[in-house]
Amino acid sequence: MDIVLDFLSNIAWWGWVLILLIGVAIRDVFFQKKHTISHNYPIVGHLRYWLESIGPEMRQYFVANNREELPFNRIERGWIYASAKKENNYEGFGTDRDIHAHQHIFINNAMMPYKLPENHPNKIDKTFLPCAKVMGEFNKRKKPYRPASVINISAMSYGSLSAKAIESLNKGVKIADAYHNTGEGGLSPYHSNGGDVVFHFGTGYFGVRAEDGGFSMEKMVELVNKNPFIRAIEVKLSQGAKPGKGGVLPGAKITKEIADIRGVEVGKDVLSPPNHKAFSNVPEMLEFIENIAEATGLPVGIKAAIGKLEQWEELADLMKETGKGPDFITVDGGEGGTGAAPPSFADHVSLPWVYGFSDLYRLFKNKGLAERIVFVASGKLGFPAKAAMAFAMGADCINVAREAMMSIGCIQAQICHTNKCPTGIATQSKWLQNGIDPTLKSERLAQYFKTFKKEFIEITHAAGYEHPCQFKMSDIEMNVDDHNLSKELNRTYNYEKVHVPFNGTQHLKDCLYLGGHQKKD
Repeated sequence: MDIVLDFLSNIAWWGWVLILLIGVAIRDVFFQKKHTISHNYPIVGHLRYWLESIGPEMRQYFVANNREELPFNRIERGWIYASAKKENNYEGFGTDRDIHAHQHIFINNAMMPYKLPENHPNKIDKTFLPCAKVMGEFNKRKKPYRPASVINISAMSYGSLSAKAIESLNKGVKIADAYHNTGEGGLSPYHSNGGDVVFHFGTGYFGVRAEDGGFSMEKMVELVNKNPFIRAIEVKLSQGAKPGKGGVLPGAKITKEIADIRGVEVGKDVLSPPNHKAFSNVPEMLEFIENIAEATGLPVGIKAAIGKLEQWEELADLMKETGKGPDFITVDGGEGGTGAAPPSFADHVSLPWVYGFSDLYRLFKNKGLAERIVFVASGKLGFPAKAAMAFAMGADCINVAREAMMSIGCIQAQICHTNKCPTGIATQSKWLQNGIDPTLKSERLAQYFKTFKKEFIEITHAAGYEHPCQFKMSDIEMNVDDHNLSKELNRTYNYEKVHVPFNGTQHLKDCLYLGGHQKKD
């Protein structure tokens, strides 16, 4: 035994490396059967898999140009990062964007910009930009709600995002006077840091789930009564990432905390089916919405990605006939979002936001219903120029998800579905979450929102308006080919936006139903 130990102790370090490589080569050739490359090219074949694994990072940092990457290119990410950190987000020497490219948008500026009068709210606060409509006003809900910000956080669940990420976002919306959509994972303690909340649920009814897996009105009423910061309720019909597809929450991911929040059993797989148990057709859905609104007093809306319009037309006809219906409609773009989905769904199912929204808005406008609905837009719109286009098409608010994540540190690693998010945002790993400082990150989210609103206001004034709700479709042009063939939005999408009543920003500030810290007791 001593002889063997002496022999091993005398082997040089490079000898051990050689022994290790020989062992790997033997394994590659004689034992592993999964990888042909490793079998045919032992040892060096592993380099191929390693290089492939770091390929996205290599392309992101060294290969792709500033405007090339998807879903968000380097210029877009850089603007969000700089805005969130209150750094210089300007660009010099002119744009590097191809302004002749198909679907590039142009905002028609006025000869004379809008001039702020003395004592205007935007002279006091350059970021004050509330929604011009009140959720629940038409349907005379007991607790109407005017969002105090036109940019808010879209549905992202605790479970999909980490506890510290949710806490950062909620504290950030409190500072920015925005609202925070819970996503369908239920209301967690991390959503309860003072920001306005829109409670969102889907077919799993997490947080308001009955023992049979259906919807519990009793739990909904109890939840709303215990948490007065819940200002509205959103029923998810579908989402842009995977419309019409259910999901499974594996039991291995269900901790005691998540089980308590979602109202499910620890360690047991939970199915979220494609369809709702609480209703199976449009009339039943309308009754369901009215029942929730009556029981809670809150505005109730629906969220969906848009495809076929027949059932939407049925809903519009019922709304016109009964005088009832959702207080707001969130239109999610088929571009996808934070939700993981099969490529076949993410790439091909449901319409991109501009097509889906224009189809739906035109339908409700033609039925004379657009005035009574608050339209919320969701689909890569977290940039002032894109928001101007959305408002010109009829949007009243926008929701952002990935842009909000980037403001608190997301680097677009695109591994949200692996639980290995390197920034600690889209993971439940305690170690990875330790890198998030909610106090710092909440300030960055708030600063991104404030910068967005400030620039959006400036663009609005440049176009000659006081508030973005005044944008008309003819104010925005979109490239079809050269300028002689570019079209205003009303000619591109074949409708005119309905006039939004607006009596000045001061009127919005004085509203009894205004959210955020401005709200009246």
